[in-house]
Amino acid sequence: MSLRVSLVSADAEVWTGEASLVVAKTVEGEIGFMQGHEPVLAILAQGEVRITRTDGSKILANAEDGFLSMANDELTIVAGNAALVS
Repeated sequence: MSLRVSLVSADAEVWTGEASLVVAKTVEGEIGFMQGHEPVLAILAQGEVRITRTDGSKILANAEDGFLSMANDELTIVAGNAALVS
């Protein structure tokens, strides 16, 4: 099973897809999300968002100024500024 993940910035969708693991930085510290995680609403801190896709490949993005919401195996990360790292 997997998470449905959406990473969006103020002006564009940065990445959407299925993932087995997502690690993001919040003002409380780093937090990891997998399928079945309890509901969470947190303030996003400046830092990396690390996404492990279901095929094992990894995606790295920088994000800041926003929030994340996890419920029912759907993780939404809304950032004022976010971009994939190439």
